[in-house]
Amino acid sequence: MHKVFISGSISIKTLDPCVVERLLNVINLDYQVLVGDADGVDSAVQKRLTSEHVSNVVVYCAGDQPRNNFGNWVTQRVETSAKPGTRAFFTAKDLEMAEVCDYGFMIWDTKSSGTLKNIIELLKRKKSSLVYINKKKAFSTVKSIDDFEDLLRNMSDAALKKAEENLKLNTHILQLKNVQPNLF
Repeated sequence: MHKVFISGSISIKTLDPCVVERLLNVINLDYQVLVGDADGVDSAVQKRLTSEHVSNVVVYCAGDQPRNNFGNWVTQRVETSAKPGTRAFFTAKDLEMAEVCDYGFMIWDTKSSGTLKNIIELLKRKKSSLVYINKKKAFSTVKSIDDFEDLLRNMSDAALKKAEENLKLNTHILQLKNVQPNLF
């Protein structure tokens, strides 16, 4: 069974109709949905899946209980030694979903470092992502580091600088460029 890791920006509270259409495709293909427990995209996706009566969902969380699980789905608690409430604490679940999924579906506000980190983690595992760029109302497929660099062109200078500070983007890009020929 194919598994799709769906995530995105906390700032996005509602799903655009074209995102819903793609989500319905995932449902109709009977793919298993892996989703986090955060507010924003995670919650919006969960609410839509609940309204569609989808059962093939796993909610990932770090900590004892998921912050959100609107469909009362199976939960996968991810162990982490990171301090609760920190970026590292919440990132642990994303790393696990990137590991076990087949594909990524990201809904991005052109600012979120967390969404970029998920795309990077998928690339490291030779997995592709379909990214919905909320600001442009357009999809972009990220299968390579070149695709990722193209995606970054959608960011403002300030957002790119902040992502570099948070994630060390250039380090990840160089690492991926160095291993890319061996991956494909």
